[in-house]
Amino acid sequence: MIPASLCVRGLSWSPGRGNDTLLHTTSFDLDAGHVLGIVGPNGAGKTTLLRLLYRFYRPDSGTVCVDGDDIWMLSARDTAQRIAAVLQEQPSEFALTVAEIVALGRTPHRRGFAGLMGSQDIDIIRSTLDMLHLKGVADRHFGTLSGGERQRVMVARALAQEPRLLILDEPTNHLDIRHQLEVLDLIRKLPLTIVTSLHDLNLATAICDDVLLLRAGHSIGFGPPATVLSEAAVSGAFQVSARRERLVPSNADHLTFHLSDKGHPL
Repeated sequence: MIPASLCVRGLSWSPGRGNDTLLHTTSFDLDAGHVLGIVGPNGAGKTTLLRLLYRFYRPDSGTVCVDGDDIWMLSARDTAQRIAAVLQEQPSEFALTVAEIVALGRTPHRRGFAGLMGSQDIDIIRSTLDMLHLKGVADRHFGTLSGGERQRVMVARALAQEPRLLILDEPTNHLDIRHQLEVLDLIRKLPLTIVTSLHDLNLATAICDDVLLLRAGHSIGFGPPATVLSEAAVSGAFQVSARRERLVPSNADHLTFHLSDKGHPL
């Protein structure tokens, strides 16, 4: 796997004429091999930005460049060979086995008659199943798996694409603590450039090289987590009172939150 650089310039998007802009002009650069966390309150524009990055939405303005190439100047196949995405929405009734779903990741690389798989494709599928500890369930149907197992299958399908940029939309959502830790450990170890949306700011601080803080579709900070996720910035973005504390005995920074005068209960 070869990580890619990501350059976003002047990116914006709205659902259509007369509708509110969901992402206002946003720019940032992500070095190859770095992990970027997209953070912000509900409705901040996190999913909209991710959909622009994996070419689900065409931007109203701006560009997304992977290794210097505008993704809208590439073919869909070429884009899929560079970018893979794992979404929150998982189909629960795939009439396919785990191995068959992971094999779908090879689709952008198949050529020739009927797009048949070669020995290299088979080797990649097997090694990906092994990497995600899925060999034991390779012949099971997707609908019979637990939520954590399904998440690993979708990550495996994405990795089988051999992307240079991996996009993850809330990868720890609905997972128990053990599976959250497994996914986070995988993110830290993968030799890829990764962009992930996260609700947990302390997790973002722990695993991300950079974070992008969004509020109401506006970028209000980009850079190292310790710099961007200041008490003042987090308090303003989430309308809470945020406080940075130091844990004992790990000596790690940790954000805690309370409702402020500007905040309100759910």
